[in-house]
Amino acid sequence: MFESFDAWMFLAGLGIFLFGIYMMEESIKLLSGRAFKGLIRRYTATPIKGIITGSISTAVLQSSSAVSLMVLAFVGAGIMNLINAIAVMMGAKIGTTMTAWIVAVFGFKFSIEAFALPMIGIGGLGLIVLAKSPRYVNISKLLVAFGFLFHGLDFMKVSVEELAASIDLAAIPQLGLWVYLLAGLILTAIMQSSSATIAIVLTMIFTDVIDFNAGAAMVIGANIGTTVTIMLGSISGIPAKKQAAVSQLIFATSTALVAFLFLPVLVWLILDLFRFSDNLVLGLALFHTVFNVLGVVLFYPFIPRLSSYVQRVLPERQEQLSNYIKNTNPEVSDAAVVAIRKEILNQLACSVDYIHRLYKIFGPQRNATDFTRSLTYHDIERLHAEIFEYYARMLGYEIAEEDAEKLEKYIRASRSIMNASKNLYDIHPQVTELAKEESPFLLEAHRDILSRIKEFEKIVHDVMIDEISGDNRGLLDNSFHTVEDGDKNFIKKCAHAIAEKRVEEQDITRLLMINRAITQSLRMFLLSMQGLMEERIARLTEEKEPEIEMKAGEG
Repeated sequence: MFESFDAWMFLAGLGIFLFGIYMMEESIKLLSGRAFKGLIRRYTATPIKGIITGSISTAVLQSSSAVSLMVLAFVGAGIMNLINAIAVMMGAKIGTTMTAWIVAVFGFKFSIEAFALPMIGIGGLGLIVLAKSPRYVNISKLLVAFGFLFHGLDFMKVSVEELAASIDLAAIPQLGLWVYLLAGLILTAIMQSSSATIAIVLTMIFTDVIDFNAGAAMVIGANIGTTVTIMLGSISGIPAKKQAAVSQLIFATSTALVAFLFLPVLVWLILDLFRFSDNLVLGLALFHTVFNVLGVVLFYPFIPRLSSYVQRVLPERQEQLSNYIKNTNPEVSDAAVVAIRKEILNQLACSVDYIHRLYKIFGPQRNATDFTRSLTYHDIERLHAEIFEYYARMLGYEIAEEDAEKLEKYIRASRSIMNASKNLYDIHPQVTELAKEESPFLLEAHRDILSRIKEFEKIVHDVMIDEISGDNRGLLDNSFHTVEDGDKNFIKKCAHAIAEKRVEEQDITRLLMINRAITQSLRMFLLSMQGLMEERIARLTEEKEPEIEMKAGEG
């Protein structure tokens, strides 16, 4: 029976199909830049918006796994809550059905060679001829990707057609539908692509290897199997990422169970009510969409309960990030003032470490292995909150006027550190985009910005060293001059570039806004250090004055 089955042709087709999907995902990500990340971050304020955003993003990116992994990253960074994350990943399940429609409509109704080979040919030539333009290179990759996707599908279809011609369906024992469900799950888990599994299922239905019920069961299994990628992506993550991944697993498994139990009803709905019995391939694509939409509709009211449940099962153990205030009684004002100052210096060090990991720049004082605590932006916010909470508790006790003045300076320094960290965090996507530009001046501007942040790390390091060893007033003054000089030089370079027409006007505006955010952030860091050091500098000056007078008397 299997003598006429060309296994190598089938595997080659599957490999080409998977490679086409991979190229398609990569090229669309690069073409879209940060647009989809911004879309997901900006338009997920409510669960319903999250579902719509997840559906649209996945339909365009053609990968529910890519969108779900992006959501895990946002949850891990503390910029998306669990309820909205669940909603986005639910929407991604609907969006991923677009691939089935593309394959069903174009892969089995038209001559594949008529458009697959031209796409590969034109896209391949574009990769060579347009190599100097990243945008057109990615468009060419997208063409090649679509060509590969359909060309691989054609290989699979031809190899399975030969097998189907030699199969006597009546001689095959009737396997339970759960076996097909399990097959769909395992195939998707191995290939890490539900789209590839569904393409195989569509091919087998088109060639009468399996019937519609078996194909539907495999599609249900594929929906569960696609969560494997998300679970793997959360293994080494913080509890919040694991909560999001487990939520997706519960939703996918529950939806699959409901669909499997009501499979006869759903099959009747597609084949008889919607009259797709004459076109089983399109019917299966519709089945994929219908059962995912029904799953979202059924589970939408239970999103908050699902969120609460996984948070109970996988509680987020929030360790206290502070080093000094956690062991100091705020009622003892003398000790508390010293502790909060040291904690804010710790906040400064943690914030600067985080910024340098965020921008992936490591100076002579730090390298990638020096950061013992991989803090997220969410952690930086929590540390600031712990400091402010401690400050509020201190205000409940009697504090000497001198200590109260110090406390006000210190808490202002803490706020400045947090504001500077937030500015550099917010501006990071725009700085990263500069590295993808074709303009030599924009690339030079990107290097200049990173160099200024890297140089600032050295400044903070030197100030912290002098905090231990002695007076750092001169060093702070020089640091202010360094930051201001960097600002002036950057603006001067931009002025020369626009005068020499080496950069577009809209790019200059973008650069000046980035420079403003960078400069203000560095100033705030320095002002915070100044506020933390003033009292120590004044004390050291007082200690040195008697020594100077004594030496003058001896002279």
